[in-house]
Amino acid sequence: MRQNKMILPTLREVPKEAEITSHRLMLRAGIIRQLASGIYTYLPLGYRVLKKVERIVREEMERAGAQELLFSALQPAELWHETGRWDDYGPELVRLKDRHQRDFVLGPTHEEVITSLVKQEISSYKKLPVTLFQIQTKYRDERRPRFGVMRAREFVMKDAYSFHTSWDDLDVTYKTMYRAYSNIFTRLGMFFRPVEANAGAIGGEGENHEFMAMAAVGEDTVAVCSHCDYAANLEKAEAAETPAAGLQPSDEIPVMEKLHTPDTKTIDQLVAALGVEASAFLKTLVYLADGKPVVAIVRGDHEINEAKLKDLLEATTLEMANDTTIERTLGAPVGFIGPVGLKGVTIVIDKSAAAVANGITGANETDTHIRNVVVGRDFTPDRVADIRNVVEGDKCPNCTEGTLEFHRGIECGHIFKLGTKYSSKIGATYLDENQKAQDIIMGCYGIGISRCLAAVIEQNNDEGGIIWPLSVAPFHVHVIPVNVKDEAQMSIADNLYRRLQAQGIEVLIDDRDERPGVKFKDSDLIGIPLRVTVGKRAGEGIVEFKVRKTGESTEVSIEQAFEEITGLVLGQ
Repeated sequence: MRQNKMILPTLREVPKEAEITSHRLMLRAGIIRQLASGIYTYLPLGYRVLKKVERIVREEMERAGAQELLFSALQPAELWHETGRWDDYGPELVRLKDRHQRDFVLGPTHEEVITSLVKQEISSYKKLPVTLFQIQTKYRDERRPRFGVMRAREFVMKDAYSFHTSWDDLDVTYKTMYRAYSNIFTRLGMFFRPVEANAGAIGGEGENHEFMAMAAVGEDTVAVCSHCDYAANLEKAEAAETPAAGLQPSDEIPVMEKLHTPDTKTIDQLVAALGVEASAFLKTLVYLADGKPVVAIVRGDHEINEAKLKDLLEATTLEMANDTTIERTLGAPVGFIGPVGLKGVTIVIDKSAAAVANGITGANETDTHIRNVVVGRDFTPDRVADIRNVVEGDKCPNCTEGTLEFHRGIECGHIFKLGTKYSSKIGATYLDENQKAQDIIMGCYGIGISRCLAAVIEQNNDEGGIIWPLSVAPFHVHVIPVNVKDEAQMSIADNLYRRLQAQGIEVLIDDRDERPGVKFKDSDLIGIPLRVTVGKRAGEGIVEFKVRKTGESTEVSIEQAFEEITGLVLGQ
């Protein structure tokens, strides 16, 4: 490709709307341009990288035995009504009507569509298992699009689904996909970690892993053991429970006693007023799970994990109750709520809070708390479970030596087991060996193709710009003649350009009539891995060869440069 004719508009200034490194560099390097909030056009350089990522994903999926197909992005609302997600999915679902006033959605995901297809086309156990995948643009009306393509309203995704007659069979495919994903992200040049995860709005049961590209700007918090290989996102992470400091059980705990606590509604205020550690308090919060009030209790030094609570309650929606709802439902003032004496409401307590021997909690009266509260003696919860966020320093649940550390990650892939969540609702069944109809068991496997571009850039950049790994670089080599008016330089540059192309190597030649400094800055910015500069010593057969990643630059013969490049590119 000749740069003089290429649409490659680099920018010197950092765009004001760009908050993170990848967004700034994608705009500055002429990779994307914004069309509307959260909606981007991929310019030629960016589209080349996007296709490279797709190719790697496609190769590994096909190697894992998956078959590619392509669905419509436009989906009839009837399918979403069948699964209940028309109402459940929320405002992120892009809804529209055709000229006949029939409801449709622009697909954010394709569980309904693919399950419907399998229902039509597969009826016997003899056709199972099967894994199908597509690479397609998805649409989600994000409330707050940000970070460029990291959280956009339109994005490219690979989604795959597997169909099985048994959970054991699904286990085999799940492990195959786990290996395929590990191969994909390795080939993309990412530093990544598979972590235990939550299925989220799509749902599912059993094993569940996210593949996180580790980066400081990641929106997800990952809890990692300091000793073993345990890793989980914050929604899923657990800790080995340890007793709260200074709260060991005793044979005789005094009876409950009310405390006058004027204007002390928060844990920090109570700690200051009573001189007691935060772990002594039973912090009580009120939620609405599918519209029904639920009381959730954690220790004062812990926070509720809403994802865990939602899963425990098997709720479709979960939200904090407002002050009016709390006072109307419980008859208790906000800031002084406690579980003692509550009736007609579900009470869920975290395991560590249930272990508090003599706790302090709200008395359901203004300016009043109760101390010496014992779980089981003074109130009986309906459920005792892990519903809290882990904190740094918690003991690892997987080993005895390690503690949990927090890191940030970008979710680039997600694999999980759907079970019969969709097949049972849509009626996707198969006939077993006894000709009896059974619900098909499903697995789901997604990769954010466009998000991978941002993740690669976040991990591969310096003050000069992007540093693309060879596997996804828009071009392998950047050939730069210093002076395009010098016939000798242009002749050598053109000859090298054509010879490399003949070897199947992708080359960009900077044939612009620009100052050398401009060319070199642009070259660093767009991040092509290898560079050959044809300058004053071209007549001697000497060129400069530079590796973008290391910055190492050497003067070599033209033949040496050719051999070095072919070895690096064709040998990858």
